[in-house]
Amino acid sequence: MQNLNITLIQTTLFWNDPDANLKMFDQKINAIPDNTDLIVLPEMFTTGFSMNAEPLAQDMNGKAVAWLIKKAGQKKADILGSMIIRDKDKFYNRLIWARPDGTILCYDKKHLFRYAGEEKVFTPGTERITVELCGWKIRPFICYDLRFPLWTRNFNNQFDVAVFIANWPQKRAPHWNALLKARAIENQCYVAAVNIVGTDGNGLAYQGDSCLIDPLGNDLIEKSNRETIYNAKLSYEILTDYRKSFPAWMDAD
Repeated sequence: MQNLNITLIQTTLFWNDPDANLKMFDQKINAIPDNTDLIVLPEMFTTGFSMNAEPLAQDMNGKAVAWLIKKAGQKKADILGSMIIRDKDKFYNRLIWARPDGTILCYDKKHLFRYAGEEKVFTPGTERITVELCGWKIRPFICYDLRFPLWTRNFNNQFDVAVFIANWPQKRAPHWNALLKARAIENQCYVAAVNIVGTDGNGLAYQGDSCLIDPLGNDLIEKSNRETIYNAKLSYEILTDYRKSFPAWMDAD
């Protein structure tokens, strides 16, 4: 099995400005080497974590989804990120996973952030997805999902990498860092997490802490308080050897 080449983009977002964010990400993605397999963008990468869904929402035939599909084709890499989607008169915080062949997969955020009133605006998802890429099984989640280990549980090694995309404020950064490491250890999988930096339109500060964590809980990278594009290779041999030598997954409830 080949190693997985993954790229994380940690950046500041333009508040409620999809056109500016698409232009910014266009430039950043163009600068990524062509040998990457997966490019990960933050939660609500076109707007920031906004509850102003009515004027900002796009449908599945909208500009942002089309842009994501186009960039995946240009880079010959899978690209994922979430955005505000209107679907059948409901709003979703929807993760769009675009593939180079023009196909897309979707995951609607299950756990809506009650503290910010997200559940009053958006409809929760009901289904997880698992995507196969280069022989790896990858399962994406969105921000607040991180706090719910039953939803993110890796029964019988159903996935090899858990991806978390977020707008997770600085004041709760210790929770982000602790929970990401816990999810990697308890699920015996890699964790790839992308957060934003800067200050949003609500005045909330973000310090990033985007990271890659191996199945043993070791930080492969962790980036705070600056914009960065980080590329790394995940070793399938390390993953499988660890699961064989310490098969805690076989005794899971």
